[in-house]
Amino acid sequence: MRPNTRVKEPIIPCNPPKYFCHRAVGKLEKLDGDITKPFWQTGEWIDDFHDIEGDTLPRPSKYTKVKLLWDEEALYIAAYLEDDQIWANVKNRDEVIFVDNDFEVFLAPQDSSHRYYEYEMNAANVVWDLLMDKPQRDPVHRIMSWDIHGLETAVKIDGELNNPSADNKGWGIEIKMPWFSLRECKEYQVYPDHFAPDLGETWRLDFSRVEWDVYVEDNQYKKVLDPETGRPLPEHNWLWAPTGVIDAHMPEMWGYLIFTEKGEEYPIPAVDEVKWILRKLYYREHAYSVKEGKFTEDVKLLMGDEGDKYNLKAYVTPCMFEGIAEFEGHNWHIRHDGLVWQED
Repeated sequence: MRPNTRVKEPIIPCNPPKYFCHRAVGKLEKLDGDITKPFWQTGEWIDDFHDIEGDTLPRPSKYTKVKLLWDEEALYIAAYLEDDQIWANVKNRDEVIFVDNDFEVFLAPQDSSHRYYEYEMNAANVVWDLLMDKPQRDPVHRIMSWDIHGLETAVKIDGELNNPSADNKGWGIEIKMPWFSLRECKEYQVYPDHFAPDLGETWRLDFSRVEWDVYVEDNQYKKVLDPETGRPLPEHNWLWAPTGVIDAHMPEMWGYLIFTEKGEEYPIPAVDEVKWILRKLYYREHAYSVKEGKFTEDVKLLMGDEGDKYNLKAYVTPCMFEGIAEFEGHNWHIRHDGLVWQED
């Protein structure tokens, strides 16, 4: 067995934020990056961003705000990124965007930690959309050729792109994602009567902003280099829901996206309590395997008394494990690659 050293247990408690997404009023007739138009007056703004590892590290130095709305046709996202350094070098769709400053959306229609969407864009309105079979900490199949069919995006720059001499203030974003494409990772009947979510339906969601340290030379932005390595300094990663690990691909730590009519509150699924116990077992099985070269069935050794309430058990082979917990008359499972599911 080759131990997976990429699986890390978050250094912060699991306390995902919640966003009650309002149904849109009216139609978004034209996307131009102007988030002050009447369409965006409904709903609440998200503006509480954190360092990816949590608040033991400094809060972001630049302001970000995001809003979501929905209707039967699509999910709508607006954002504004305050910045006096507005630049972008990536020009082609589906290139790696985060080598630029960027805005990112992570969206999981089901809470299994597998099969979710990643969307990134830069200030030049270049996008990278992909479907993730699994998080990158696990053996992953990134479906790079997958595109959001019918995607519409726009950027409005308050300043001038790639011009350090301009009076740069920030950039606004509008995104329209049709439900027709977002059904790919959602369990639907073969011929669904609608693709949009039901009222109270809960997805997992996170936003990330990548910001590089740059300086100006010959009226061009250049990344600040580490004098010892000659490579760019590590980027800043600012998230709505911090993951407690330098890795945004932690669906179990993302926030809750809850679809509503006018912002009414719905409870978080009670089963998430047992899912978190299973995920802690997953982290600790991998930590044990890195140290010992194998998984273990000794749940007490890994979890103490935490699993007693759910009759938590672990079953192992030389290269795999499966954890099982009981909740309200059902067995819930997790396996070595992090997939969580309910036994039929």
